[in-house]
This record gives sequence, structure tokens and C-alpha cells, in this order.
Amino acid sequence: MPPSAIKPVLAFLGQTGDKVGGERFDLLAAIGRRGSISAAAREAGLSYRAAWDAVNALNNLFPRPLVEARPGGRHGGYATVTEEGRRILAAHRFLTGRLETIVADLQDALLADPDGSETSTSLLWSFGMKTSARNTFYGVVSEVTAGAVNAEIDVKISETTTLTAVITIKSAVNLGIHPGREVFALVKASAPILVPEEGIFRTSARNRLCGAVLSVEPGAVNSEVVLDLGSGKTLVAIITKESADALAFEPGDRVCALIKASQILLGVE
Repeated sequence: MPPSAIKPVLAFLGQTGDKVGGERFDLLAAIGRRGSISAAAREAGLSYRAAWDAVNALNNLFPRPLVEARPGGRHGGYATVTEEGRRILAAHRFLTGRLETIVADLQDALLADPDGSETSTSLLWSFGMKTSARNTFYGVVSEVTAGAVNAEIDVKISETTTLTAVITIKSAVNLGIHPGREVFALVKASAPILVPEEGIFRTSARNRLCGAVLSVEPGAVNSEVVLDLGSGKTLVAIITKESADALAFEPGDRVCALIKASQILLGVE
């Protein structure tokens, strides 16, 4: 990459440990202007579904929700940017402006340096982690129970929801896991087992996350179910079409997601 091609890219990590790109902040700003997910999606050039997925991801990745929304289809519902969301937007604008100034100065220096090379300019780019896990939650470790081989880690992702993960002692040491440590928990959409909340039976799954169905997206083989866990947190689960037809979940139904502690991955910045 020649120095003339240098372009600032801000990877906003905040307290999430996961990259939030500029396109999501553009969507957040559009929601603030338009007051709805559908209108903001059109302005940002996104599908309605992609915009909702982005909003859910933003709310999951930050300690407090950035958007409060009530779905109402493609032409209904409303959405507002919370005080936390406005604060994050302001911080993003400030940091972007400062970054542009710094990169412009650095570009001038590289252009003046005959030894400027692709290796030098590549140092400007931050590494942004991408993962296939549909669910990524920011949280704070509330308790660590160590065993001979594994450690049980409790991660508080909201005032009402705590996840329990089991990782090896070696992994816990390498990640620096301790009470108060900020982490992010990854849960693949295929991991949760969904059951109606009413009449739920006892299971060995350590995690039981209950909430209201936000949406059900049927597919040819699998169906996607999104649960509202409260406090601005959502969970995406993929179940077979046969199971979806048998359970017949509808928006508003109370459902619990059962997740084994060994199916939750932890990461840190």
C-alpha cells in the first residue's frame, strides 16, 4: 500500500473487546435523526433485517443499551438513541476527528521519507476480530471458581443476566481472568436449546436465559429465533425447521434458552 493510500480507520473497542465499525455508528446517527429502524436502514443503505441485527449487536456489545426500540414491521415501530448512545456517538466523532489529524501528519512524514514502505504504513491499521458467533456479549467477571483442571467463570452481562462459562485453568490464567475483569462472551447461535418458559424441567445446562420472542425467521432447513433478554440484550438461536414448526413460537411468547457452560467462549482485549 503506497503512503498516498493511507486512510484512517477507527476500530471503536470501548469496553466490548470487539470491533464496532464506522458503518454501525452511521446507522446509530441515522436512528437518532429518523426515529425508526426502518427509516435509518433506508438512509444507511441497509436491509431492515441487517439494521435490526446491527442494533442488537450494538446493545449487546456495550454495558448499557445504545438504542431503545419497539419493532413494528417495516413501516411501524419506533427507535430512540439513549443518552449512552449519544455519548458514544460524540466520543466516536471526537476520536475520528483526532485520528484524521494524526494520520494526515503521519502521511506527510511518510511521503517525506524515501524509505517509507508498505511495512511502515501497515502499522497504521488495527486488527479487528471477526467471528462466526452470532452472539457476543460484553460483561464483567463476578465470580471465579477454580478446580483441578477447569475454572467456572460467572460473567454479568446485565443487571438481570449472568452467564456461566467453563474454561481450562490454563486459559483462565492466560486471559487474566479474575473478579472485576472485563470480558466478552461468545455464544454460537446453534448452541442454545429453546423451550417454552412455562413448565420448564430441570436440566444440567448451567445457563437458562429466559425472555420474549422478538422474531422468528423461517428457513428451508433451519429457523432463526431472536429473544429479548431484557436490559437491551438479545440472543439469536438457530433451530431446525422441524423443531420450529413443532414449537410454533410467535413474537411475544416466553421462551428459555438453555446453554451449556462449556459452549460459551470468553475473550479479552
